[in-house]
Amino acid sequence: MASILLIEDDPLVRRGLQLALRRHGHDVRTADTGEDGLREFDSSPPDLVVLDLMLPVIDGFEVCRRIRAAGEVPVIMLTARGDDFDVVTGLEAGADDYVVKPVQPTVLDARIRAVLRRSTSTSDGVRVHRDLRIDTSSLTVSLRGEPVLLTPTELRLLLTLSRAPGRVFSRQQLLEEVWEHDYLGDSRLVDNCVQRLRAKIETSPASPVYVQTARGFGYRFGPV
Repeated sequence: MASILLIEDDPLVRRGLQLALRRHGHDVRTADTGEDGLREFDSSPPDLVVLDLMLPVIDGFEVCRRIRAAGEVPVIMLTARGDDFDVVTGLEAGADDYVVKPVQPTVLDARIRAVLRRSTSTSDGVRVHRDLRIDTSSLTVSLRGEPVLLTPTELRLLLTLSRAPGRVFSRQQLLEEVWEHDYLGDSRLVDNCVQRLRAKIETSPASPVYVQTARGFGYRFGPV
């Protein structure tokens, strides 16, 4: 059972999703404003936050930025429309995934479980690439001996790419392996996560050594 913090200002949507997610086995706390959501988060950080973007006073974008600055708790954002600006801004603020309202509770539950699985995957030991050390058993990353704090999604992306240095992964392949989206998904999830990952592990994100772009195809991890 996962502890979920649902921040949603619409009382009908909030109550409906809370009841549905509880039926799926989650422990759900709610907040109806960004301020209350941040207070709930600070008092007892959940396993995951489901966050509406259109909140009064402190909007969801700012709430997401503050949650991300405070730690690595995953965030799934809710948006009332698939507006490109909203989606991109939310992803740049640090969201791990997004769903467009109205959303079926079974779909939201599947997304929640997929995001949470990213923080519990284990693999085959230690990978060392130049100054980057990836321990796939303890799920820790260090750069030049200093720990690098990654969100579960950023870590899963790094684990996926680094398991086969030099191999090009298409955006769709990464969506399927990292986000577990088995449909023709949204490549913005991949591109924004790559940008956030590069900002944390690359000396010069504009000239990446580790997470390289294969133009027209996707991304590869730089060979050892």
